[in-house]
Amino acid sequence: MTAERPAGPTILLVEDDEATRTALRRDLASRGYRVDEAPNGTTALERWDARRPDAILLDLGLPDMDGSRVIRRVRREAQTPILVLSARDAETTKVEALELGADDYVTKPFGIAELHARLRALLRRAAGPAADAEGRVRAGTLVLDAARHEVHVGDTAVDLTPREFEVLRVLLAHAGRVVTRGRLLRAVWGEAYSGEDHYVHVFVSQVRRKLAAADPAGSLHDLIVTEPGVGYRVRTPDDVPRATPPRPATGAGAGES
Repeated sequence: MTAERPAGPTILLVEDDEATRTALRRDLASRGYRVDEAPNGTTALERWDARRPDAILLDLGLPDMDGSRVIRRVRREAQTPILVLSARDAETTKVEALELGADDYVTKPFGIAELHARLRALLRRAAGPAADAEGRVRAGTLVLDAARHEVHVGDTAVDLTPREFEVLRVLLAHAGRVVTRGRLLRAVWGEAYSGEDHYVHVFVSQVRRKLAAADPAGSLHDLIVTEPGVGYRVRTPDDVPRATPPRPATGAGAGES
């Protein structure tokens, strides 16, 4: 008797282009995922309510509603990883999706290898940031102790101001995911500072400078990555560089939205 193959994570694939949806479904299934399909937003929300998938691949350009409505609805109830797929490469579109709660994005045409790498990374990070028994968060040689309000790089203490500490804490709490400038601004400074993006730029630069000074070996030189026009991301061991320019995937990434 042949043992059944363990079922993998369930992915809700929301894509209106049938050829793209079929190609992605076949590829995902071949890699062990269980795939639930939706050609529009209405069906996507019905499937979401009924089955609660482990992750969502979401095209923004749906025929009956904008994909942002799907993000809003899901985020009212859960933190299920959402990877946005869209031909829209405008920075404002990416920022809007991330501000609403999407975790990451790939722009069509995309490389299928990049898509799978980002999906795997989101699923691994779904449980939240890695912390030890005492609540300390680690990123390479960096250790942030929220209880003691301390940061160390190896044996070297890093002297951060309260604001700088909060900037680093928020970024580490979302390690591997893009944090928009607006989200970081609200988390650290509050709603009253909405639109004051220059604060974020200055304080992220200061955090980078202080980490670099405590890290002569340079192991943390690219810990905080800038997503141009969008925000920042803390690198993780499974971090996936964005393809520049993006490479088309045969069939899977050719659809327009």
